Amino acid sequence: MTSKPRTIMITGAAGNLGTAAAKVFSSQGDTLALFDSDGARLEAVHGADSARQMLVAVDLLNKLAVESAVAEIVRRFGGIDVLCNIAGGFAMGPAVHEIDDEHWAGMFRINASTVIATARAVVPRMLAAGGGKIINVSAGSAMSGKANMGAYCSAKAAVLRLTESMASELREKGINVNCVLPSVIDTPQNRAAMPKADPKRWVAPEALADVIAFLASDAARAIHGAGLPVSGLS
Repeated sequence: MTSKPRTIMITGAAGNLGTAAAKVFSSQGDTLALFDSDGARLEAVHGADSARQMLVAVDLLNKLAVESAVAEIVRRFGGIDVLCNIAGGFAMGPAVHEIDDEHWAGMFRINASTVIATARAVVPRMLAAGGGKIINVSAGSAMSGKANMGAYCSAKAAVLRLTESMASELREKGINVNCVLPSVIDTPQNRAAMPKADPKRWVAPEALADVIAFLASDAARAIHGAGLPVSGLS
């Protein structure tokens, strides 16, 4: 899908989808910069640093730490060709009129603010290099509100709108920005939380990772600002 090895930065790299995405890009011969807040799990899942892999344990909302890590990636690998913003999280909440400030802000911090945090550090480098690709992870829930999911749906909708805005700002400068809108992802955590559901109808992390890899490829060079539904059988 690509003509030459690239440097791929993946946030949330120790999670199910981040791990699947890392495997896809690694199989293509790309170099990986893997970010996660849990350094021990990051190393347990991906092994140690190597010539083609850099592990970064960092809080994405720590501006100085992210900037320092991105600068080190550029120094070590020469640049960042693709940014995959996979870090995020889900939590059910109360009805909208009962949402407290902590729950509301928490959903936006881990889902939307992390996108802005990486963009601040990475986009200037991509502009200097003359291009790049950014893939964000929103959700099918961004398209309509669901009961007891008001904060989550709103935060993922913000990711979609940020994707569209970034695409409008950067498409003329050689940077493609798109996002995926998955339904329920088939993870051990979701199986445990919904034991009566049929996971065959969900999206496998590996299948979603393939879509992310497509959006990062030259084949998707004409796609800008898309929110691509990835809904499996559901």
